Amino acid sequence: MKIFVAITLIILIIMLIQNKYKASYLFGTLASIYFLFDLVSFEKLMNSYTNISLLTLILLVLVSKALEKTVLLDYFSKIVIKKNYNITFLNLGILTTISSAFLNNTAIVAGLMNTIKNNKYHLPSKLLIPLSYFSIVGGTMTLVGTSTNLLVNGFLTDMGNESLKMFDFFIVGFFIALFCSITLFLVKGLLPEYQTQNSEIEKHLIELQVSKKSSMIGKTVKQNGLRSLEYLFLVEISRDSRIISPIKPDEIILANDKLVFSGDLKHINVLDKFSGLTMIDNVHVKQLNLVDTIIMPDSTIIGEKVKTSKFRSKFDASIISMKRGSQDIKKIGDEIIQSGDRLILAIGEDFYNRDNISKNFYLLSDIKQKEKFDIAKSGFIFGGFLLSLIIAALGFISLFKSIFIYCFILIALKIINIQEIRRVFPYELFITIGSSLVISKVLINSGLADNMANFVTSIFGSYGVYGSFIGIYLLTLLLTEIITNNAAAALSFPIAYATATGLDVNILPFVFAVAFGASASFMMPYGYQTNLMVNSIGGYKIKDFMKIGWIITLVYSSVVIYLVPQIYSF
Repeated sequence: MKIFVAITLIILIIMLIQNKYKASYLFGTLASIYFLFDLVSFEKLMNSYTNISLLTLILLVLVSKALEKTVLLDYFSKIVIKKNYNITFLNLGILTTISSAFLNNTAIVAGLMNTIKNNKYHLPSKLLIPLSYFSIVGGTMTLVGTSTNLLVNGFLTDMGNESLKMFDFFIVGFFIALFCSITLFLVKGLLPEYQTQNSEIEKHLIELQVSKKSSMIGKTVKQNGLRSLEYLFLVEISRDSRIISPIKPDEIILANDKLVFSGDLKHINVLDKFSGLTMIDNVHVKQLNLVDTIIMPDSTIIGEKVKTSKFRSKFDASIISMKRGSQDIKKIGDEIIQSGDRLILAIGEDFYNRDNISKNFYLLSDIKQKEKFDIAKSGFIFGGFLLSLIIAALGFISLFKSIFIYCFILIALKIINIQEIRRVFPYELFITIGSSLVISKVLINSGLADNMANFVTSIFGSYGVYGSFIGIYLLTLLLTEIITNNAAAALSFPIAYATATGLDVNILPFVFAVAFGASASFMMPYGYQTNLMVNSIGGYKIKDFMKIGWIITLVYSSVVIYLVPQIYSF
């Protein structure tokens, strides 16, 4: 059994690293396999999906949708950007860090990144990575600050231990936020300067097809006037399975040629003068209504190929441009959709009426603003949320009951409705975390967690219990950089638990090593969802995260490794 579990675990990690399939599919499939092979009982399987921390997290995600519709984030956006870059940087740091301790950090980043992208004073690339980092370190300060903390708490209670309290993370999290913010301010000169706003043209790749009846057929590129476009540049021609690039002026245009242009989409209408030139979905240029979007972390189409995802029928929209960080995707149809991908969509009349739009996309364009509550209702919603957290923090009732009551009030007052809850319910998160609890049980019960714990102690154990603690933290940090934060916590926790049990010491330092290690994602854009979001908007390269991320990681890790054992002794 142990060998079987080890093999399936290795396969899981490899497939997570490849990032071709949704984490929910992988974790859910593995949990199902363990159940079918009687490695976990039906009762324990159901208990994992009804874990109190998981249910609390689901409720927090649901109520965060009401918080997103308040005018709070709009006010935040107005006070952040100032003419002076240093003041803007400090405003961004203070506001994002504090708010991320209590609110969903993806909502915070989504609410502010469009303001940063469109600001007229500073380059977005000088602010977007800091926005993500501030939200990450801010989320480490409380139990509800990040899904990872709640997930680790779920593992802890699932093993029969007492739940962590709201501010058990605060001391370490506060000093993480303080020192990382100071460091980020000092090294902000390492942030790239990508000219993506104001007078600079933001370029996208656009693919159009020459229809069989086009008057362009049989004429050269020069004769068709494709060499003298002011805002767009013909970069390649795709003909059957052949790519023609660079393109000579005397290249003859043939029927069904796919022409790839690079340029500013605001001026795509210049292509309207070419007869028989249509988008790949046979949409004419003059019919285009464009929307700038980002794929959300819990989108249902992540892991699917564009051409097999039924994109048009699901959303009444076609993808005309796709970016991943600074990379322009050329063969859009063959590309596998990933979280954080930036899509320029040509939308139909029914796009905004679809129930699945807000679940799958962050809308960045100003074509249609989301509905916002007025000041009075926004104050009530935000005040009620803070009150529910305070009541739970003071120990009057559990966090789950407090958030449950708050959610019930929102429904009763019709601030959110059942249909909206059904639309935004985080099925992917629910399956991933519930399944990870199942996998954690199997790792411990099979004895594999003990073997992995012994391996960690054999490497770091020569430095005593403290060395093993550092080993668990470093293992989690490594995993979160190469897969995702929640997946890293799910794989590291049983090893941490077995290590503490084997050494017969207090488990809490090891629990916090996993929690803080799983949030330490600064060197790669893939490990944390806010990094993915800003990666596409800022046009960043991996080296941009690594250049500044390793310094933040070093400071972050130093605080964790020193402070956690001071507060929670072995």
